[in-house]
Amino acid sequence: MLFGVNKMFGLGLSNKELMKRGVTLGADIPYCLMRGTALSEGIGEELSPLPPMPQCQVLIAKPGISVSTKAVYESLDAMEISRGAHPDIDGMVAAIKRRDLMDVAGKFGNVLELVTGEKYPVIAQIEQVMKDYGAVNAMMSGSGPTVFGLFISPKAAQEAYEALRFGKESELAKQVYLTNFFNVR
Repeated sequence: MLFGVNKMFGLGLSNKELMKRGVTLGADIPYCLMRGTALSEGIGEELSPLPPMPQCQVLIAKPGISVSTKAVYESLDAMEISRGAHPDIDGMVAAIKRRDLMDVAGKFGNVLELVTGEKYPVIAQIEQVMKDYGAVNAMMSGSGPTVFGLFISPKAAQEAYEALRFGKESELAKQVYLTNFFNVR
């Protein structure tokens, strides 16, 4: 959208200027404009480019529920968050630099899943289906309810996609997509 407005009106804004304006529309906008793999800090506006993620299949499944990000944050009790629930950011960055997908997946963590996952057990069910079909790991994205899983095997990823899209597990997710990482800047 911002690229289109920039071009259509001949604004001549740099990507950095577009990212600065984009964060006012949503915290994810700068990341989408930057493209590729990046470390995101702050509310998403502080981005540091990283080497490309190791190529793999990414399965994305969204159950037929909606989640209020505001309500999730309001329900999060920082005192109850265990150290193990936090992602190992430094370890993940190091694993990305080594192109070690298994180690990247092993560093997953999402403290917001403590709130959303408790309220919506379908999230854990989708994660388990992905793991049962061979995902190296699966986790809720952001405040939810979307779940993603990383697969080394294209065949396993396709089978998991078909199970969640058409099979007996299809009642768990209303939207299911199979893709891979976009690593081009």
